[in-house]
Amino acid sequence: MSRGLMSLIAVILIAALFMAGCNNSVDTNEQDANSEAASDQTTEHDESNDGSESNEEAEPDLEEVDEQVEVDNQINQGYKINESNWKVEPLGEEEKNVVLLTIDDAPDKHSVEMAKILKDLEAGAIFFVNGHFINSEEGQAQLKEIYEMGFEIGNHTMNHKNLRDLSEEDQYAEIVQLNDLIEDIIGERPRFFRAPFGANTDYSEQVVKDEGMVLMNWTYGYDWEADYMEAAALADIMVNTPYLTEGANLLMHDRQWTMEALDEIVNGLEEKGYRIIDPKEIKGLE
Repeated sequence: MSRGLMSLIAVILIAALFMAGCNNSVDTNEQDANSEAASDQTTEHDESNDGSESNEEAEPDLEEVDEQVEVDNQINQGYKINESNWKVEPLGEEEKNVVLLTIDDAPDKHSVEMAKILKDLEAGAIFFVNGHFINSEEGQAQLKEIYEMGFEIGNHTMNHKNLRDLSEEDQYAEIVQLNDLIEDIIGERPRFFRAPFGANTDYSEQVVKDEGMVLMNWTYGYDWEADYMEAAALADIMVNTPYLTEGANLLMHDRQWTMEALDEIVNGLEEKGYRIIDPKEIKGLE
C-alpha cells in the first residue's frame, strides 16, 4: 500500500472517531437537559401540593362561630310586666297561658338546691336577692352558682326593710348598693326589683326606673302562711288556687317546705297547661 493511501485512510479514521465523539457528547447533553427538565417538573408538582397552598377548605373563624351561636341563642323578649296587676302579658302574638316563678330572700339556706331542682325540671325563675345574704364569701359563691345555672337575679334590697319607713337617702342605699354588689359578683346589674312586703314609694320607684329595672310585685303566694308551711299543702294551693290564671306571677321564698314542694308545683302547673316562662323573655326598660 502506498504511503499516500495510508495517509488518506488515517485521516478518514480520525475524522470518523471525531464525529462519534461529538454525537456522544450531544446525547449526553440531551440526557442531562432532559433530566434537569424532569427535575424541574417534579419540583413544580411538589410545590403545587405544598400544604401552605392546600386546596382543602380553610378552618372556620372561631370568633364568627361564637357570634353565630350567640345570635342563635338569643331569646325573644315577647312579654312585659303589667304594673296594674303584676301579671306577665304578651306584647304580641305570643302564647298567653304562661306563669312566672319568683323566689325571694335568696340566697339563704335553700336557694342553691332550689335552683338545681328547677334546672332539672327545665323551669326558669327569678331569684330576688337580699344583700345581707351575700356579704360573706359563702353567700357570694352561692349567688354566683345560681346565676351560672342560668337563673335571673333580682334586687330585693340590702336589708329587707320596709322602704316606706326609710328616708330617701336610705331607700337609695338599699337599692343601689345592692345593685353594685351584685354586679361585682356576677358581672351584671339586676333587671328586676321587688320591694320587701311589696311596699314601694314614689321615690323608690323613681330610683328603680333610673337603675333601669322593671318594678315587680306578685299575683299570689302562700308559703309564709302557717297553713302552708308544709310541702304537700303548699303544692296543692299553689296549683289549685283560683288566682292561678294566664300570666300569674307566683311568689315563693327560700324555705325548706317550698324547696320540697317545688317539683310538685312545677309539674302541677304544666299538667294544667301552663308554660313556665323564662324571665329572659320579659322585656326590660328601654
